[in-house]
Amino acid sequence: MTLEFFAHPFSSYCQKALIAFYENDVPFTYRMLEDPGVGEAFAALWPLKRFPILRADGRVVLEASVIIEYLQVHHPGPVKLIPEDPDLALEARMLDRVFDNYVMTPQGKFVYDALRPADQRDPLGVDEARQMLDTSYAWVDQRMQDRTWAVGETFTLADCAAAPSLFYADWTYQIPEACAALRAYRERLLQRPSFARAVNEARPFRHYFPLGAPDRD
Repeated sequence: MTLEFFAHPFSSYCQKALIAFYENDVPFTYRMLEDPGVGEAFAALWPLKRFPILRADGRVVLEASVIIEYLQVHHPGPVKLIPEDPDLALEARMLDRVFDNYVMTPQGKFVYDALRPADQRDPLGVDEARQMLDTSYAWVDQRMQDRTWAVGETFTLADCAAAPSLFYADWTYQIPEACAALRAYRERLLQRPSFARAVNEARPFRHYFPLGAPDRD
């Protein structure tokens, strides 16, 4: 079965799915959107033009979370990113949504606002995003006081979501020093070989970050 992954290495959601590929050494063909002809094929597969998408023998799988679940069903490996225990699986899916909706989304508000013309920016929306990140940082910090990964001692879908979310969020609106457990969790994620690989592959594109990539990580 040929897996074609339409993505860009600097995208947070693409990195989220890449972690799943790398955790279990699942082979795939990388269709990078900057390559000639790939953008047109991508748009034909998904008119909303939101990446990543996966094409597997003619079947198109949308959204990073669903791609991760698809890989576990059809290309299982030793690392089970969706726990077998149904309650832990629910917790992993719940936290996946928390990181996507309440860390990744407000972080993106800063970025998209910076890309707008100066007279069309949304300072109120950015302030609301800042408040959401403050609340999310505090909540996740409290949760991580006594655990290694988001669901406990097992690396899961939730950590796939957390890794790029916290990586870029800290660039955008730095996690405060008071959130020591959260900062330590982010560092553990950066040391995870699958995410470290994704981060390294994205290094050549750091100039794309409109807020200016910091000289760290």
